[in-house]
Amino acid sequence: MTTTPIAVVAHAASDVRVEEVPEPTPAAHEAVVAVAYGGICGSDLHYWQHGAAGESILRAPMVLGHEVSGVVAIAAADGSGPAAGTPVTVHPATPDSYLGSAARLPHQDGAFATRVALPATMLRALPEGLDLRTAALAEPAAVAWHGVGQAGDVRGMRALVIGSGPIGALAVAVLRHHGAAEIVASDLHELPLRIAREVGADRTIDARDADALAAVEADVVVESSGTLPGLQTAIRSARRGGTVVLLGLQRSGDVAVPIATAITRELHLVGSFRFRDEIDEVVAALADGSLHVAPVVTHVLGAADALAGLEVARDASVSSKVLLRFAIPDGRRAADDDADDETRA
Repeated sequence: MTTTPIAVVAHAASDVRVEEVPEPTPAAHEAVVAVAYGGICGSDLHYWQHGAAGESILRAPMVLGHEVSGVVAIAAADGSGPAAGTPVTVHPATPDSYLGSAARLPHQDGAFATRVALPATMLRALPEGLDLRTAALAEPAAVAWHGVGQAGDVRGMRALVIGSGPIGALAVAVLRHHGAAEIVASDLHELPLRIAREVGADRTIDARDADALAAVEADVVVESSGTLPGLQTAIRSARRGGTVVLLGLQRSGDVAVPIATAITRELHLVGSFRFRDEIDEVVAALADGSLHVAPVVTHVLGAADALAGLEVARDASVSSKVLLRFAIPDGRRAADDDADDETRA
């Protein structure tokens, strides 16, 4: 605990800095976590590129990051939560806040920092055998788990995932875990299509091939691209009576979709946003190996190189999930700790 902590701080559009920050001062119900890995999310990219994520506008400097794993350095003084030395992943929500969010003022700082004070209720102790790097995927995997859950029981069904970026690929992995009979995935780029196959897709389709996608006639379509063409394709690719899960966040305002098709096919359109407590099921599935997510991580960079990590993460043709590596506390090791910055794309 002697190294001066650093954090990845968004100041404005195109202005993200890696800065020295004070040691965290925890409240009685908070633990200090030495962060090991942090995954760059689409919201982090939006704050960096646009100074806003949807309607959450950056009005003051804010620490980014909500997909993190680490080790408890100081347990909560009130006795709640895991003991010091416990490896953990983080559920980034409280009833009225989310880590790394500018939805309110003052903003809620995130956890892209060497050490952070977090409510003990956010911490999930890792089961034996679940490494810190994989555990950094628990939060986005929970988003995918919740999204697939919005479709109900998918066992024996044909599923189509539109957009195979990090969340789409994780949705493929969850669909495989949940027993879908056939999984088809689409994207514009070969790298995400390859990753989708590696985590469980039976076949993949170029997103520009509208006829091939429409011919899928899926029981369940998970729209994870967050694009208007993706949403239009999702509706056109669902069979009569099928379900379309709107997992990708569309832009604010009105969007033009083939609603007549949804009506005449009696489709079920259901939204999905973040998750509730599914992260607990995800942690268990990651630990027992039944949820296969390792191929989703394509890059691991040191936290000091956060700007380079953001640059890589915004190019979907060369990356999927990009992790920032902070300290690996107490001598613990993980899959890439002996290596320099990793690239598997």
